[in-house]
Amino acid sequence: MQNGRAAAQPCDVVIGGAGFAGLALAVALRQALGDPFAVTVVDPTLAQARSTDPRASAIAAAARRLFEAIEVWQSVEKEAQPILDMEVTDSKLEHAVRPTLLTFAGEVEEGEPFAHMIENRLLIDALTARARALGVVLRAEAVVGFDLRRQAIDVECSHGSVLSARLLVGADGARSQIREQAGIAVRGWSYGQTAIVCTVAHERDHHGRAVEHFLPAGPFAILPLTGRRASIVWTEDRTESERIMALPEAEFHAELEKRFGLHLGALEIIGPRRAFPLGLFTARRFIGDRLALIGDAAHIIHPIAGQGLNLGLRDVAALAEAIVDAARLGLDVGGYPVLERYQRWRRFDTMTMGLATDGLNRLFSNQSDLLRVARDLGLALVDRMPALKRLFIREAAGFTGETPKLLRGEAL
Repeated sequence: MQNGRAAAQPCDVVIGGAGFAGLALAVALRQALGDPFAVTVVDPTLAQARSTDPRASAIAAAARRLFEAIEVWQSVEKEAQPILDMEVTDSKLEHAVRPTLLTFAGEVEEGEPFAHMIENRLLIDALTARARALGVVLRAEAVVGFDLRRQAIDVECSHGSVLSARLLVGADGARSQIREQAGIAVRGWSYGQTAIVCTVAHERDHHGRAVEHFLPAGPFAILPLTGRRASIVWTEDRTESERIMALPEAEFHAELEKRFGLHLGALEIIGPRRAFPLGLFTARRFIGDRLALIGDAAHIIHPIAGQGLNLGLRDVAALAEAIVDAARLGLDVGGYPVLERYQRWRRFDTMTMGLATDGLNRLFSNQSDLLRVARDLGLALVDRMPALKRLFIREAAGFTGETPKLLRGEAL
């Protein structure tokens, strides 16, 4: 790094990682601060002309407001499927009948669904285009190291260039190299479960309904996409998931249909099937010297409530607001007061969401008949309490706690 310092390119913020969180943060900062505030995103995937991510994600209402505020949602809205209602069942795989125990109407405000489903590639491409239009520098490299100086952090990239920034943001995913290089430990545990993810086409219209079947191995979620399609997030224990993933197409289809049911008619698997290990992991701290972690680099939770991506976008909204407020006051955007404000803002929400999803997974992913009777009674009681259901909907939509401006749909 010593030889690179003389040729270091100045930059206000370097973001390592061009996923949802990294790109959304870059767009929010440039939109709010404009020139001469310089933002660079570094990620090898930027070498691709378009995203190839085959997955789909649930975008909660607060996150959708963020995307509207940074002028990204408008370009993908027609490709997003509103979740108009949701039903929850709890049964064993061999049960012939899966009674609906709990339903949620899908609006947080009149005409505003609590969530939308959208394919990841569409939203990533829209974020990339918006970042480029705003003058964010996009570098198809990786962050391979960094060196702290008194008023800056020198960031070394894989092609040999060095960026001298006031702040480095780690948005490089669950296996964050930036987090590891900073010596920030992670605490948590593996669930011994795997999420199998795929997309299916089906014969009948889903009418915007999401379904979550709680099975002993874990939840089987059917999440509506535009057209007669759905995204499947299917939880199994690790050994069983390995067996299922290794099956030929016809046998895999049979296992899927056994869990999906026939309520939407004939099924066709479209696109690849993928598997992801599940666990609960949280960085011991979200900040370091001129360093902040966001998204999966800071925390991983179980997908049982569909909140992982949305939790990362809450990080984006909080960090962007802290940086923009500091920049407008002429303060050091990489200084400890700015980063500590971000960490205080996000730690409690992250902890409570992690504990909530962990508790739900332990409550539902087991073979206990006694627990099943108790939780089914609880779900049935909640279904008869409209006020409590509205509270749950607002929590899922991201509107509880101290909500940053972007999550309220307000510009910074």
